[in-house]
Amino acid sequence: MSILVSLLFVFSATGKLIAHPEVVKGMEHLQLPQSLMRPLGVLELSCAVVYLIPQTSVLGAILLTGYIGGAMLTHLRIGEPVYMHIVIGIVVCLRLYMRRPQLPALVWPARSAG
Repeated sequence: MSILVSLLFVFSATGKLIAHPEVVKGMEHLQLPQSLMRPLGVLELSCAVVYLIPQTSVLGAILLTGYIGGAMLTHLRIGEPVYMHIVIGIVVCLRLYMRRPQLPALVWPARSAG
């Protein structure tokens, strides 16, 4: 599942890095300057790579979730739905939870009796 999610981001980043015509068209639709295309591609690719490395997967999930949050804001700004972004964010976090079962104990520590 991690590889599928990462491939989605890698595919998107590659389109930005090579300035694919559909990505250029999408950037115009989102009212974003084309000068942001390559930096966004590098950022997206970096986050996906960090997410794929088991030792840095928690950091990668945080970075990807932040990236998805920015994408959601961009789409909301022009009145587009963000359902797919929410699903991708849930899958990123769910996969991390499945890979690291000790994670909930770190996020929600048990309350001490007292």
